[in-house]
Amino acid sequence: MLPASDVVMLSRVQFGMTALYHFLFVPLTLGLSTILGIMETVYFITNRPIWRTMTQYWGILFGINVAMGVATGITMEFQFGTNWAYYSHYVGDVFGAPLAIEGLMAFFLEATFVGVFFFGWDRISKGAHLVVTWMLALGASFSALWILIANGWMQHPVGAHFNFHTMRMELYDFYSVIFNEVAQAKFVHTISAGYVCGSMFVLSLSAYFLLKGRNIEFAKRSMTVAAAFGLASSLCVVVLGDESGYLTGLNQRMKVAAIEGMWETEPAPAPLTVIGVPDQNMHVTNYAVKIPYLLGLIATRSIHEPVYGILDLVDEARNRVKSGILAYNALSALQIDPSDRHAEDTLDANQENIGYGLLLKKYTDDILHATPDLIDKAAWDTVPDVFTLFWTFRVMVGCGFFFIALFATAFYLAQRRRLIHNRWFLWLALFSLPLPWLAAEMGWVVAEYGRQPWVVDGLMPTFMGASALSAANVWISLCGFVFFYTVLAIVELYLMVKYIRLGPEKLFNSNDFSVHPSHQPKTLPAGPAVSS
Repeated sequence: MLPASDVVMLSRVQFGMTALYHFLFVPLTLGLSTILGIMETVYFITNRPIWRTMTQYWGILFGINVAMGVATGITMEFQFGTNWAYYSHYVGDVFGAPLAIEGLMAFFLEATFVGVFFFGWDRISKGAHLVVTWMLALGASFSALWILIANGWMQHPVGAHFNFHTMRMELYDFYSVIFNEVAQAKFVHTISAGYVCGSMFVLSLSAYFLLKGRNIEFAKRSMTVAAAFGLASSLCVVVLGDESGYLTGLNQRMKVAAIEGMWETEPAPAPLTVIGVPDQNMHVTNYAVKIPYLLGLIATRSIHEPVYGILDLVDEARNRVKSGILAYNALSALQIDPSDRHAEDTLDANQENIGYGLLLKKYTDDILHATPDLIDKAAWDTVPDVFTLFWTFRVMVGCGFFFIALFATAFYLAQRRRLIHNRWFLWLALFSLPLPWLAAEMGWVVAEYGRQPWVVDGLMPTFMGASALSAANVWISLCGFVFFYTVLAIVELYLMVKYIRLGPEKLFNSNDFSVHPSHQPKTLPAGPAVSS
């Protein structure tokens, strides 16, 4: 028996909320860990104490963030067994492997070196501690890699096949799963976005210190590192995002069409819609402003290949639903007689479309006798919410270009040694602090919400993956997560604000922080010496 629609929606809300909340901490962990490695490398080369203090101070904020990331990540993964039991059963052989490796290799690697990073400053040599810091950054990246390999398989399932004897997806080529082009593109794009988050965090808080006239030398150096690293990272995000767009155009054409609000297939190369107001009921995007040829060049990297519109892709989905019905019929015959060669051949010929046939389960238990009207409904279910995808994508892209301009300006001012003298820019940098997280969250909405109605693209509809729970049970766990995460948010904000306000000079009692001349106390000229 399939779960009720309200249970599926509540389970989606719960997982989406926990995933988005967890991803508040992931990009900062990725970015700060690498920035710590850069700062400690400079300390190792120059032996100047201020660079050690910079590494230690930003390391404290990094440690708070890591603790919150671990707490939220563990609870999120348990939901695969509680709220998504059939999904775990159906694709667990494939999806579980990278998650297990992430826990056994990357998580323990990162957790081990976190402790050595904080407690090993005066217990191991400078060189050894530098290695520890870079291993910490490597562990954070490895952790993201395996998670994104798992997620990339959900976006573009490869290296697995359906076994009608066990009624499960089974892994046959782990190499293909690891080197899935979609997963690798998502990894480098996500890592670069994390670097932007870490750079903005350091840039904004350094601007705060400069505006307060505190920790001037500390803040100027931190801001210079953030500006250079952030500029390189923001440029990488745009370039690697282009690669993700190209692969999405190859493997998830409906997602691209929805992102562009493109209902009709236009002559190649297709134009890119800058702004507009998609109307999903009327199948039109109003007030569209377009740039000729650009979408075709991005999505197909050619001037001859078309980018298919939503209406044509729905027509294709209808045919795939009909093919899925044949696969479902053959599967039913094989369950009765596993030696039926004709049924097995029919299943093999239509296996890639069996998920489309399962979309009919939302409307009828008798898939084999589905009416044309039900087939049409199932085909239209392959269209995600166009308005949401259209605007979340544009918010993400707009933020990306803003980051390039911001970090380029910061880098220019740092090179001219004019950061202190441009308070307008310091205020701009400070108020830009939330934007990388906004862009990252919008990116995940585009990636995950744009995959609907699939929990595994083309293979398993989302509503089939949910556990057969009561709505009351899901409400209880959802409220529990809201309460637990609210407490964590309060603790996180309290600790972050506390250590930011204290600043490095109070935490480390260092003499390496000069004060801006305008904040120096005025003194009287020295008088004649008085002998005792």
